[in-house]
Amino acid sequence: MPATARAARPAPASADAGGLEEARRLDGADPLARFRREFVVKDPRLIYLDGNSLGRLPRQAAPRLREATEREWGGRLIRGWGEGWFTASQRIGAKLAALIGGAPGDVVVSDSTSVNLFKLVVAALRARPGRRTVVTDEMNFPTDLYVLQGVIELLGRGHRLVVAKSEDGLTVSEETLARAIDADTALVTLSHTAYRSAFVHDMAAVTSLAHRAGALALWDLSHSIGAMPVELAAAEVDLAVGCTYKYVNGGPGAPAFLYVRRDLQESLANPVWGWFGRRDQFDMAPDYRPAPGILRFLVGTPPVLSLLAVEPGVDLLLEAGMDRVRTKSVAQTEYLVRLWERQLQPLGFTLNSPRDPARRGSHISLGHPEALRIDRALIDEMAVLPDFRYPDNLRLGIAPLYTSFADLHEAVARIARVVRDRRYERYPAERPTIT
Repeated sequence: MPATARAARPAPASADAGGLEEARRLDGADPLARFRREFVVKDPRLIYLDGNSLGRLPRQAAPRLREATEREWGGRLIRGWGEGWFTASQRIGAKLAALIGGAPGDVVVSDSTSVNLFKLVVAALRARPGRRTVVTDEMNFPTDLYVLQGVIELLGRGHRLVVAKSEDGLTVSEETLARAIDADTALVTLSHTAYRSAFVHDMAAVTSLAHRAGALALWDLSHSIGAMPVELAAAEVDLAVGCTYKYVNGGPGAPAFLYVRRDLQESLANPVWGWFGRRDQFDMAPDYRPAPGILRFLVGTPPVLSLLAVEPGVDLLLEAGMDRVRTKSVAQTEYLVRLWERQLQPLGFTLNSPRDPARRGSHISLGHPEALRIDRALIDEMAVLPDFRYPDNLRLGIAPLYTSFADLHEAVARIARVVRDRRYERYPAERPTIT
């Protein structure tokens, strides 16, 4: 069982299971309810269930950016680099480390998730010469698969990618992964929480499988960080990456982070050499020498304004506590599943997420043949913002810091109305550019 499940104990169902009375009772007893006031909510009628793609704006983010632009950039000009900008990647990285079970000096904020994944995949493969296999699974995020394919191409096609299959379309078992990992495996790299189904891997168990075969383990935490405790050090994870614009609420296109286990930092080489990753960078010497520790995985000048906007959301999560966030997330996904059973299953919706809350992240995927058109009707007519993932998944993302139980109750009522009234028939079935 994943370590993240230990703090997650859903409340028992009441006689009013899934009803509005239960929603109000749960909201009234919610110790995290006050955090909703820490986010910008301009339209109180809008039910936002897409925080697993882009989190809401923390109220303190705009004042922080005003300070950074008007006082720091406007007033201090280039002096801002010596007054906090230069070390922001490490400072915010240290705070992120506390959310994912690392230590200061294990995490740095840098580049995008894809670029960080590229850097760590190349570093890992070069650290395992003679091994030619990379293991992942078909639940992994598509970009991760593209990066792996690109790295194999870049390195001369001397490696092969093994993609472990799902037996049920929702999960990938440790037994399946164990059959894929062998003495030729250099790297095992997976998304901790699957983007489509919300399936959560047992991080410690899979990392142990990789280590027993002599391989390194690299995790993408993009759909986990900010939604559940992650215990990288306890699981002896080697490498990790993740974004900050989902449950961390860092803003659209916010810079990502990477983690390298402390004892590996000096032995792994960043394949992208830039001046922020060089020892004594202001020597301006023509040759490259890697900086010590995690700093060698930096590359170029960071996007300071986007970087500083990440910090308010991280601070809110640290204040709330990840055990409490996870406890509420589990209670809310369980409540949403009860609503599905009572109101949406009879309308043709299937549960496309694991039923076991210990193996489920903070979103619920519901399958329906008309999921795309239902999604469009919800957005255009019903003031509900979920998202859609092919082929038939309506994803309902729960961000415990600002999603209420009453939100979930009303969202399901509006989804049911769209189907009963056949409102989705007003929308074309053609695939839009953005879903």
